[in-house]
Amino acid sequence: MGVLNELKERGVEDILIACVDGLKSFPSAINSVFPNAQVQVCVVHQIRNSLKYVASKDVKRFLTDLKQIYQASSKEVAEHYLLELEEKWGGKYPMVTKSWQNNWEHLSGYFKYSDPVRRLIYTTNPIESLHRQIRKFTKTKGAFTSINALYKLVYCAIKKIEDKWTMPLRNWALTISQIDIFFSGRLKETLR
Repeated sequence: MGVLNELKERGVEDILIACVDGLKSFPSAINSVFPNAQVQVCVVHQIRNSLKYVASKDVKRFLTDLKQIYQASSKEVAEHYLLELEEKWGGKYPMVTKSWQNNWEHLSGYFKYSDPVRRLIYTTNPIESLHRQIRKFTKTKGAFTSINALYKLVYCAIKKIEDKWTMPLRNWALTISQIDIFFSGRLKETLR
């Protein structure tokens, strides 16, 4: 909550979609500071957490059934497959199927969007990749003389990482125009 309030104080006026990992209270914290934000829990995190509790002999078949859920064409179809997952695996892995059902509200939000937007918001992996690259720069330092020294190092790391970002986002023009339709009037002109 403190980080979100600080973002707001620093000038973040609105968040359209927040893709978050599995921290339990994070979606409600986001919605309390940014009430119009739509929260999407990272599907990849949910899958990884689910597979921790599935026996290795069942992982392949279980994952095949999970794929039908998160790759479904619509929320209704996904809910049908979620019920099938419960019927097939609920007796053996009740904790896993219950987790999907309990988190469904925040796991299924991306179904209302088109494929290009879905690909952009269903996982937190891109930001985690950025964090991993930044850690490569900061982990070799034993200590920092000040917080500003850390900020400067992170800034330099991002500038260096940015050099490798040569490919534009796939279908960006289509994606941003569809986001503009879903969030009419909330996109700033500089993003378009």
